Formats: sequence, C-alpha cells, structure tokens
Amino acid sequence: MIKDTTKAHLALLSANIIYGANYIIAKGIMPNKIGPTAFVFIRLSCCCLLFWAIKLLFIKEKIDKKDLPRFILCGLFGGAANQLLFFHGINLTSPIDASIITTATPVIVLIFSLIILKERITKNKLIGITIATIGAVFLILYGNKATGTSSFLGNLFVLLNASCYGLYLVIAKTLMSKYNPITVISWMFLFGFMFVSPFGISEFLNTNFEAFTVNTYLTIGYVVLFTTFFAYLFNIFALKHLAPSITSSYTYLQPVVSFIMVTVLAFVFMQDIYAEDINFIKIISCFVVAFGVYIISKPEKLRI
Repeated sequence: MIKDTTKAHLALLSANIIYGANYIIAKGIMPNKIGPTAFVFIRLSCCCLLFWAIKLLFIKEKIDKKDLPRFILCGLFGGAANQLLFFHGINLTSPIDASIITTATPVIVLIFSLIILKERITKNKLIGITIATIGAVFLILYGNKATGTSSFLGNLFVLLNASCYGLYLVIAKTLMSKYNPITVISWMFLFGFMFVSPFGISEFLNTNFEAFTVNTYLTIGYVVLFTTFFAYLFNIFALKHLAPSITSSYTYLQPVVSFIMVTVLAFVFMQDIYAEDINFIKIISCFVVAFGVYIISKPEKLRI
C-alpha cells in the first residue's frame, strides 16, 4: 500500500508539472482575448463552486470563529493577491523569467516559517537564502534590459506572487492539523473570490466573448480545471503530510517544464516568440537560485 507521504510527493510532482506548463498556456490568450483580472475572476469563481460542491457533499465540517482571520488571510494571499499578481506578471513578462523567479518560493517559505512557525535557521539555510535571493534579484534587474519579452514590472509582480504564495502555504499549514484539506481550500477560494470580485466583475463583463476561439476556451478550461482545481487540491493534500519547505521545493520543476515547452514551440512548431528569452544570463540565474536551495536543503547539526 502506498504511504501518504509518497502520495504527497506524487501529488506535488503532478501539481508542479501543471504549473510549469501554465506559464506558456495562460500567456497565450492574454491580453488579446481576455484581461488578467477577468481571467482570475473566472478561475476563482469556477473553482469556488467546485470545491464548495465537494465540501457540502462529502465534508461536513465547521470552522471555529477564532480561526476565521487565518482563513481570510489564506484567501487574500493564496487566492486573490497570489493569482492577480501572477496573471498580471505573466501578461507583462516572459514565461521563462516568471518560471525562474518562482523558484524563489522555497526561500520565501523558509523565511515565513522562521517567523510564523518559529523554525530555527541553520548556517546552511542562511547561506542558501542569500545565494538564492541574489539569483532572483539579478534576474529581475536583468529583465529590464533584456531584448525579449522580459519586463521589470512583470518580473516584480511574479516575485510578489511567489511571496504571497509562500505566505499562504505557511498560514495554511497552521490549519492542517485541525481541519480537512478540502475545508481549508474551500474557504480560501471563497474569500479569494470575495476579494477579487470588486475588481474582476467589471473586466469580466467587458470581455469580448464573441472573439473567443476553441483554443481560448480550451486554455481557460486548462487553467480552471488543472492549474487551479487539481493543482491546488494536490498541493493542499501534500501540505497535510509534508512541511511547507518540502512542498515549496517542488517549485524547481516549473522552469524545467517551461524550458521544454518553449523549446518545443520554438523548434518543432517554428514559433520563436520566446526563443530569444532563453539566454546564458537567465540560465545562470536559475542555477544560482537552485544552488541556494540545495544549500538550504543540506542537513546540518549546528544551528545559529
């Protein structure tokens, strides 16, 4: 019988493969077909209905009023701010840049775990944080000078997105010991939807749906069903059985998936729109951040 921890790792593997493909897929219809805020509105509203349907049918669990602030924070950082910053960021910058910057998430999770969960920081973790931060910051600053589709503002949005998601993982972990994962994620999406609605509903109503093609609907379907519903479900299940730092470490699969997809688009289908975004500087930045997390993950007895 497969252990829960093994299932959790498989869930994380699946979720981050989905996320890695999303950088290319979601950008394909923005902003020509739909605006980022309207896209997030659709994403949150659909998944809010899906998760609450599951909860009402199978999970008969109430939440304590004293835990309500943490559920609201999960909705703010894990639903609203996280997704708005990501979609606006990916709308402005290169999918490659975005996928590399997102690899800063484990470092961010480590920092928030130190502050919120009171995890102690080792010498290796301190060195790793420094190295990984240098790599991420260098890529953001470099993005402003790149000749491709890079953008300083877009890269900054993606970094803020990673920060919000990292904070969400740590806050959600504090609720895992008390509640079913479906309960946590249902309330997260509900509050996230409430936060986004004032901004998203007008842009959604002004969207020209007549201009949508089959590809547009398939892209939206992928983002709603896979990138949001299944990916969040996989992550919240894994968070139940693993530490936030382990959950976030799988982020490093995302640039690999994005690089593979860009290579396919550039050389098989002869669509080289992102090919110029793959260069030596960005590859080095990715390795710098990855090396930082490798240092963080190394066990060490001495603590500071």
